[in-house]
Amino acid sequence: MSGKQKKALGESLVEEGIITAEQLKQAKTEEKRSGLRLRKALVKTGLITEEDLVMFLSGKLGIPRIELGSYLIDSKVTELVSEDLARKYELIPIFKIGNRLTCAMVDPWNVFALDEIRLKTNLIIEPAVATEAEIKKALDEHYGAKGTMEDVIKSIDEKGIGAKDGKEIDLKELEGIAEEPVVIKLVNLIIMKAVREGASDIHIEPEEDTLKTRFRVDGVLHEVSASPKHLQSAIISRIKIMANLDIAERRAPQDGRFTLKMEGREIDIRVSCMPTIYGENVVLRILDVSSALLDFKDTGFSEDILEKYQKLIFHPHGMILVTGPTGCGKTTTLYVSLDKINTVEKNIITIEDPVEYKLSGIRQMQVNPKVDLTFANGLRSMLRQDPDVIMVGEIRDFQTAEIAIHAALTGHLVFSTLHTNDAAGALTRMIDMGVEPFLVSSSLIAVLAQRLVRTICKDCKEEYTPTEETMRDIGLLDERRIKFYRGKGCSKCMNTGYKGRIGIFELMPIDENIRKLTIARAPHDEVKKQAIASGMITLKQDGIKKVKEGITTVEEMLRVIQEE
Repeated sequence: MSGKQKKALGESLVEEGIITAEQLKQAKTEEKRSGLRLRKALVKTGLITEEDLVMFLSGKLGIPRIELGSYLIDSKVTELVSEDLARKYELIPIFKIGNRLTCAMVDPWNVFALDEIRLKTNLIIEPAVATEAEIKKALDEHYGAKGTMEDVIKSIDEKGIGAKDGKEIDLKELEGIAEEPVVIKLVNLIIMKAVREGASDIHIEPEEDTLKTRFRVDGVLHEVSASPKHLQSAIISRIKIMANLDIAERRAPQDGRFTLKMEGREIDIRVSCMPTIYGENVVLRILDVSSALLDFKDTGFSEDILEKYQKLIFHPHGMILVTGPTGCGKTTTLYVSLDKINTVEKNIITIEDPVEYKLSGIRQMQVNPKVDLTFANGLRSMLRQDPDVIMVGEIRDFQTAEIAIHAALTGHLVFSTLHTNDAAGALTRMIDMGVEPFLVSSSLIAVLAQRLVRTICKDCKEEYTPTEETMRDIGLLDERRIKFYRGKGCSKCMNTGYKGRIGIFELMPIDENIRKLTIARAPHDEVKKQAIASGMITLKQDGIKKVKEGITTVEEMLRVIQEE
């Protein structure tokens, strides 16, 4: 740091009233005596805490304060700056976007560091500020072993970390192991790989002789790696510490959450631990809360269904239900619907478990059982907030259903979800919960059922002929002129032949005939037949349409629509 810059930092602190001129003089004396830089001399003499200095630098220079413990840093990014240079200037590159490299620094006022990194990388350097302890820990994590999981596991083995010969590790030692930089790096690499591959869940599964890792990508589980059994306690304990769970408790299920940042994106991770005969099984649900919200055209709505649905969501009051199993995209459809109708004239409030996307201009509330904030209690509070539109993440019980229906009947537009196989099943489910049929028929305006099917990988798409049995199952045995496609399998799709998913839909508007059947408690099949007679396109029909368009395969459509 040049003399001019030293003066700028010291005088700035005096001008802001953080330290006095006399204290600055004291720090400069310590600087000369010890050979430390001014910022370190200020901290060492106790004139300012490191955290206060970091926050001052952040505000004065207009740069972000980075908490490195919550960042996932790609090894490809750290490779841009050598370890020697990173340790010399006490900085670490954290993400690269285009030709801009963001570096967390102890001393962002150090222009020599910024200039040398810029010359070495040929990139525009954007500084951020972090504490010395955070930088040192990050340097040890990210430069302590090479970038692959195999390299990190090898490094852990060389250090002799983990339970060997089946011996139990005591709690204090386990806490230390879980904070080892190489263990932190291994867990971060697993999470980073999952995020990059678009996984929705990470499964850490203990078996008799190994610890298996599987990712759920496009709704299907794939095995990605297996770690040595002796690393089981270290890996699981690290995840539990991140989620603020009790690492000493291994006999009872536990749930937690934590947030990480990766390349400027915020990743929310829900953690579930469950004891099994070979140790704790851990599942991490990944939610990219900063991801861009889809549009209706991206979700898979066919034009005829979308035209009807868009008219329904602009109703002034009533209830619209979206149904289907867990993970079929119901919440995404609701978010896109709310985004479509969101205007300055409308007060839109949601209660969710969890909040999966952050929506601008919409008040979002998260269920919290610890303070008795359930769907039902949250819904009661929402109704006192003068809403026009309400979204309830899920109707799970009679109490929530009753309040939601009351809201729909008193001038509010209510969106919610149910777990039913098809649109007609929503009516019987509501009645089975204890809601009077006349209330269901008078409040509901539509039910939308949906599924997600995997789409054919564009990089290995090829024409093929399905078997006669498959053609018969799908009802296309006589339609030989249709061209069918599938993915051959390539590196882009992990040799599955599929990349990404798209929705198939079944929209049932509640007309007068269906209202009569509902009041009469007609069985599910009768309601469905009437809906089809009124022009409803079924899930299977919408799926076949996407097969004919070459979007998905016959086999995938049949896998998803088994109940049809």
